[in-house]
Amino acid sequence: MNNKVIIFDTTLRDGEQSLNSCLNLNKKLQIALALERLGVDIIEAGFPVSSPGDFESVQLIAKNIKNSTICALSRAIEKDIEVAAKALQSAEHFRIHTFISTSTIHVQDKLRKKYDEVINMGINAIKCALKFTDDVEFSCEDAGRTPIDDLCRMVEAAITAGARTINIPDTVGYTLPTEFKGIIENLFDRVPNIDKAIISVHCHDDLGMSVANSISAIEAGARQVEGTINGLGERAGNCALEEIAMILHTRKEKIGLDTNINLQEIHRTSKLVSNICNAPVQANKAIVGSNAFNHSSGIHQDGMIKNKNTYEIMTPKSIGLEETTLTLTSRSGRAAVQHRMEKMGYNKEQYSLDNLYESFLSLADKKGQIFDYDLEALVYLSSLALEKEYYTLEYLSVQSGNTVMATASVKLSFDGESHAEAAIGNGPIDAVYQCISRLTGYPIQMEYFEVKSKSEGKDALGQVDISIKHNNRYFHGIGLATDIIESATHALLHALNSIHQAEEVEKEKEKLSQKDT
Repeated sequence: MNNKVIIFDTTLRDGEQSLNSCLNLNKKLQIALALERLGVDIIEAGFPVSSPGDFESVQLIAKNIKNSTICALSRAIEKDIEVAAKALQSAEHFRIHTFISTSTIHVQDKLRKKYDEVINMGINAIKCALKFTDDVEFSCEDAGRTPIDDLCRMVEAAITAGARTINIPDTVGYTLPTEFKGIIENLFDRVPNIDKAIISVHCHDDLGMSVANSISAIEAGARQVEGTINGLGERAGNCALEEIAMILHTRKEKIGLDTNINLQEIHRTSKLVSNICNAPVQANKAIVGSNAFNHSSGIHQDGMIKNKNTYEIMTPKSIGLEETTLTLTSRSGRAAVQHRMEKMGYNKEQYSLDNLYESFLSLADKKGQIFDYDLEALVYLSSLALEKEYYTLEYLSVQSGNTVMATASVKLSFDGESHAEAAIGNGPIDAVYQCISRLTGYPIQMEYFEVKSKSEGKDALGQVDISIKHNNRYFHGIGLATDIIESATHALLHALNSIHQAEEVEKEKEKLSQKDT
């Protein structure tokens, strides 16, 4: 049996169905090119008969992708198959994926047909697709709830008709891993021509078992897994393909199988799909969540400093990330603080770890996350200086609309005086930021800007998180207000106060170096 698991990506078909709005042609092509770089074997580009837009996107992707097989979905209907073939005709390699329901509830209540009629529809669809390509995949929709005798009959008939890949979907995410593994084992035991086709699985995550079910199926002999990047998909989503790839890689000694996925592209592809689809990845998501390689507990951080294998079963570099993050919070221990100081180039003789750690805990309780520039400030500046903001907002006024230029007026307090400025910008936030840049003298090089809702209703608080670059260092800012523009203003002032604080630290360093000389 093949020791490679084929990766079938349906982000552009099943994944897109879960989005609030359809992706345009350019965005779909961007994702397809990223999937090709990732090493995906088969890209299901869409459902061409469903809309002119889907037809065009499949056609465009078929023309531009060279290394992955392009696939289009069709119902077991002749017109669907013909339209799919037309959309795919310019592809170097293409597959037609046709499907029909096989579970009792679907056959009786959705299709309202006899089971023999459904089998005949499946056979006819496969034969129709074979007129255009010898790469035909057939799916038994809702296979997870299909009586095993019926499923075996359908699979045997589909293989006899000429389907090279048979997909067994857990369409509604209902089965347990042991049940799903049993279904695949039964097929291998009972279907006489099973060796003539590759068995594929397509699991949904309604009960949170899509990845576990897929792995169970692989252990039972399935050699194709269908899913999406970041687990996008109908309802609770699909099997997350990055998880499958990393499970097979990390547990290769146990499972003995691998994929053609370029693991180094996982992080970049996940981020691109998240950004294009406007579908943020939850922080604690396996493999690609922001906390996946982030250690906050002091005990964990101490173990990581001594040996990374104590708390990491895979490296961040394996998915294209630079390094593990030890997030400094009030839960961090002395070892993590000392480690971060060493990373910044400080030796033990330059500061008192006990004093620094005491100040660190006090600041972390107030601020939450502590950054490098905060630690330096704790060493060189008084706690009073840290608690006092240099730049404070006195006044903010913005005018914006679709028929007027966005204008802003801002008054800040610093140097013991009030300073005011006005500016126009490409939107209200840009206008505000231009005012603040002129007032403070800092050029604003924005690296990251995110808006989150922290509550619900008309009085919901909006949190703005930003990161700006200054003198090759990154400074973070957070703002919270019911008005997003005000929140963005506070976020920028938070970051600029950190920059000012860092500059004060440099002055103190200079004074100390002059004393030493």
